[in-house]
Amino acid sequence: MRESCLWAGSAPKVKMRSPEKGIAVKDPTAVERANLLNMAKLSIKGLIESALSFGRTLDSDYPPLQQFFVVMEHCLKHGLKVRKSFLSYNKTIWGPLELVEKLYPEAEEIAASVRDLPGLKTPLGRARAWLRLALMQKKMADYLRCLIIQRDLLSEFYEYHALMMEEEGAVIVGLLVGLNVIDANLCVKGEDLDSQVGVIDFSVYLKSDDDIGGKERDVQIAAILDQKNYVEELNRQLNTVSSLHARVDSLEKSNTKLIEELAIAKNNIIKLQEENHQLRSENTLILMKTQHHLEATKVDVEAELQTYKHSRQGLDEMYSEARRQLREESQLRQDMENELVVQVSMKHEIELAMKLLEKDIHEKQDTLIGLRQQLDEVKAINMEMYQKLQVSEDAMKEKSEIISRLEDKTNQINAAMKQLEQRLQQAEKAQMEAEAEDEKLNQEYVNKSESLQKEFSQKEKQLLQLETDLKIEKEWRQTLEDDLQKEKETVSHLRIETQEIIDLKKEFLKLQEKNKQLKRICEDQEAALQELASKLSESKLKIEDIKEANKALQGQVWLKDKEATHCKLCEKEFSLSKRKHHCRNCGEIFCNACSDNELPLPSSPRPVRVCDSCHAILIQRCSSNVP
Repeated sequence: MRESCLWAGSAPKVKMRSPEKGIAVKDPTAVERANLLNMAKLSIKGLIESALSFGRTLDSDYPPLQQFFVVMEHCLKHGLKVRKSFLSYNKTIWGPLELVEKLYPEAEEIAASVRDLPGLKTPLGRARAWLRLALMQKKMADYLRCLIIQRDLLSEFYEYHALMMEEEGAVIVGLLVGLNVIDANLCVKGEDLDSQVGVIDFSVYLKSDDDIGGKERDVQIAAILDQKNYVEELNRQLNTVSSLHARVDSLEKSNTKLIEELAIAKNNIIKLQEENHQLRSENTLILMKTQHHLEATKVDVEAELQTYKHSRQGLDEMYSEARRQLREESQLRQDMENELVVQVSMKHEIELAMKLLEKDIHEKQDTLIGLRQQLDEVKAINMEMYQKLQVSEDAMKEKSEIISRLEDKTNQINAAMKQLEQRLQQAEKAQMEAEAEDEKLNQEYVNKSESLQKEFSQKEKQLLQLETDLKIEKEWRQTLEDDLQKEKETVSHLRIETQEIIDLKKEFLKLQEKNKQLKRICEDQEAALQELASKLSESKLKIEDIKEANKALQGQVWLKDKEATHCKLCEKEFSLSKRKHHCRNCGEIFCNACSDNELPLPSSPRPVRVCDSCHAILIQRCSSNVP
């Protein structure tokens, strides 16, 4: 729990607002997982870059490697459940790591060797030793991937919000694949893994004081990171962008494979150069041996001529044999020199081919970088267009609702206007009828003036009321006409905005076409990378052929005549009648019966003498090479 608090304290500052204002508070466990993921990215990236620039196998004292193990230990400890034992509470990462040998049979060797280490006493020390052995085997990513897949088994050791139970664990396992490029030679026995303190050195990843901004910049960066997370969540919902992610991932994997193969090819070139130096030194030794052998044979011939003058026939045979051996040795020396010249020329050709391959790989990497930048731009444009499209669709929905409401209002206003017109017509008819009745009453009832005046006053009052009602209705009608005019203006604005939305849709279609063009470019780049892989395989085959030829040359150790007194196969003693013969493949000395075979060798294009055992091996090799 203390470690999780430390990670929560090192998280970037985020403004925490109350839920009354409508903004949700960030989960501290999510912040811890994000921080651990970022630290893992930084440590793995720094380790790969420093190891490639270092150019040698890494040992236990290498600082980036130590930082990597500390970060991995924190990642595996995040969200661990406290397991109760009989005497105390236990919280260690050895439990889930020990589970790997059940899921991945090849991990049984690591677990057995960790248990057999005498200096380890605590489960934490065993877990640290396990991580170091997995890195040396270059299978840490495979082991942890098998562990992450089994979520039901991991739930016994981790909480539901732990890093190994969420997507960040899968991302870290994917990043660990890049560590297969690194060669490490770690001494696990001598280290005190039980008492090491796993503290991350943040000074390696921090920038100088001049590059650090103020609090406002931190707030802006936090806001930008929040927007970036939101954009990434939206990108997952887009099928086109997910397919591009898959393409980019495949290109990155092929790129890492090419980088690994390039490093292997460079190591092979270095080995070939060392073997070439060894061949040159061995060639000088062979020349010296042949000269000594020639001098020894000359001394032997002169001694035999002085001691065996009476046996002329034996001397003639001996002399002819010595001359024949001298010719064979000179011919062998000439063939060796020719083969050495051919190997030097082949070496130059291989060096030129490797330089061309390196240039092609650099060009492919530049094109990949350009493609990634274009993909990022397309993603940003797609997100902007998608956001604008959503905003415009929401506006369209709101405005369509407003239009429907306005139409309902206009219908109501029209109905009210019709009712007012009917009432106005009725009032006018009533006024006409009242005037007609007044005229009739004036003509017919002149005598009844008082009653008529009363009725007339009442009628005037009614007229006044009708006029006031008419004025009110006219004012209401004027206000309704003004409202109708305003609603017409809003409808025109909505039509303009709908036209803008249509234009945005057209731009979105154009961006989709650009996206398809980028996909085609990615496919072309994949084809080019496949061609490059075929060229690399051809160069590997050539290098293997050169290695076999060098091994054949290195395997020849020419045995001196004085060192052999018996045949190596039949073990019969040599004499004047049973002569000594060298095998041109292994360099040992045999009798004529055990070395009467002739075959062409890599060092000699014409058939030369070989022993029975080398003859059988060479015939078997030729039959296996023939398809």
